[in-house]
Amino acid sequence: MLATLQQLGFMPSLSRPAVSNDNPFSESLFKTLKYRSQYPLQPFADLSRAREWVADLVCWYNHEHRHSAIGFVTPAQRHAGLAAALLNQRKALYEDARRQNPRRWSQHTRNWNRIHTVHLNPDHAETQNKPTQEMANQEKIAA
Repeated sequence: MLATLQQLGFMPSLSRPAVSNDNPFSESLFKTLKYRSQYPLQPFADLSRAREWVADLVCWYNHEHRHSAIGFVTPAQRHAGLAAALLNQRKALYEDARRQNPRRWSQHTRNWNRIHTVHLNPDHAETQNKPTQEMANQEKIAA
């Protein structure tokens, strides 16, 4: 990443992960940006081209990129209040598909419940190996 930033004419930050003055939201965006197929391989011709590319990236990120941390909806859909309806539609679709062909599904479908709070770096001690309520209920039924 450092070599690519230098080739593109950027001065990299010396920030490190888990350092209090780092911006985890920016770091997350950089990772998404880096793995996007439209990531530039050559330096920008001028400042206006760089700004145009960043503006296109921001538009894509907010209106097209479906974020796993918020249930695979776009930030624009979430901010517009559309996420709950979309997630409910997906949940119904998956449940119907599971009823029609139960052998296709291992144990459960994806959790399509709305995620209320998003953490970039959740406390792993709290979240690691913690079964969801749905999985716990299924284990009780199976027992």
